[in-house]
Amino acid sequence: MTTVENRYLAGNYAPVADEVTVSELSVTGSLPEALCGRYLRNGPNPLAPPEPSTYHWFTGDGMVHGIRIREGRAEWYRNRWVRSAEVANALSEPVRPGPVHAEMDFASNTNVIGHAGRTFAIVEAGARPYELTYELDTVGPSDFGGTLPGGYTAHPKRDPASGELHAVSYFWGWGNVVQYTVVDIGGLVRKVVDIEVGGPVSVHDMSLTERFAVIYDLPVVFNVEAAMSGARFPYLWDPSYRARVGLLERDGGAEDVSWFDVEPCYVFHPMNAYDDGDQVVLDVVRHARMFDIHPLGPDEGVPTLERWSLDLAAGKVVEERLDDRGQEFPRVDERVVGRRYRYGYAGAFLESESALVKHDLDRRTSEVRTLRSAGGASESVFVPSGPDAAEDDGWVLSLVYDADRDTSDLLVLNAADFKGEPQAIVHLPQRVPFGFHGNWVPDSNA
Repeated sequence: MTTVENRYLAGNYAPVADEVTVSELSVTGSLPEALCGRYLRNGPNPLAPPEPSTYHWFTGDGMVHGIRIREGRAEWYRNRWVRSAEVANALSEPVRPGPVHAEMDFASNTNVIGHAGRTFAIVEAGARPYELTYELDTVGPSDFGGTLPGGYTAHPKRDPASGELHAVSYFWGWGNVVQYTVVDIGGLVRKVVDIEVGGPVSVHDMSLTERFAVIYDLPVVFNVEAAMSGARFPYLWDPSYRARVGLLERDGGAEDVSWFDVEPCYVFHPMNAYDDGDQVVLDVVRHARMFDIHPLGPDEGVPTLERWSLDLAAGKVVEERLDDRGQEFPRVDERVVGRRYRYGYAGAFLESESALVKHDLDRRTSEVRTLRSAGGASESVFVPSGPDAAEDDGWVLSLVYDADRDTSDLLVLNAADFKGEPQAIVHLPQRVPFGFHGNWVPDSNA
């Protein structure tokens, strides 16, 4: 009998089997006293062993990992599965009550955010958020107090001026429509706009500027044959699909969207965007194609950092390469989302090792910090040292895997000394499988 291999079930992609709670974690170095809150990370961690030949990385049950930091101490680490009905039943627990959308009950596995004093595990493609307690136990699915009409996204953008969340969500059942929503600082949806796109498209992320919400209408589309064959994530590359970017005036309606053609590609994650006179600048990680040859995960060549300059008057786009190195999971200081900015961070995939990269977009330079022992090119989260600190005055937090010890650490780097000795390393009691996204949630926002 032939054994089927699936890279997303091996090594540090493989799920961990246990939920643990450990207090007073070991720390090398000195944690900044200014850090008071939780570092949270979400990712797929299938509870039951999946079929390797069909398992898609995006479909594993969500597991949220958390590290609580206060007064220079790492007070606890804990990891918890998100209790969808399926997960709760498998654990012989009561199903958590709450409104699901279109029977799309799913253990949200892609991101975890704090908003309006609450914690939400979030995912795309039609499912609603799951609310969690401060200690990461599941409360239940949420429709933001009855104001969210459908599913949500894995990537809302928080406007740093208003504190509101802007999102573009998709669901195959909406056909050629995606939905733009704005969630106010109280946690209620205050605006909904249905936007017509080219088909039942996958929109993993969006961008935000001070003037526009940005929609990525790119050639990864719901595939009926894949869905009928049982694929849990039935979105595939469609070479005939028109690749374009839409700009929606933030105060406008669906009729106000302007569309700009781009070269066929796919974008999971933009780094940032901003208005620049008669242009809108989009810095994105561009994949030449996605889910074409390899339908079970993102493995279709080298993703590169690109700049798209949209000329509002001419209706054209200038595309230029900012960095040739393979990279993903771009992040910026959340205080500059939608604004002109200087620094961005990403995980890089070099020929023989993984690394973290700090980009200086003004100087068009970068610093590379290589990671030892198969450390994995994980997402970096910037935390400012104070509300009025400079853009790189603070710390970069990143989870890394140590294959020699088969466990994970939280790196706390001084952003202004990116390649220097870490400010601190928090040693976790187990490994955190390679996953997706997370955030620093200060207790002031918890």
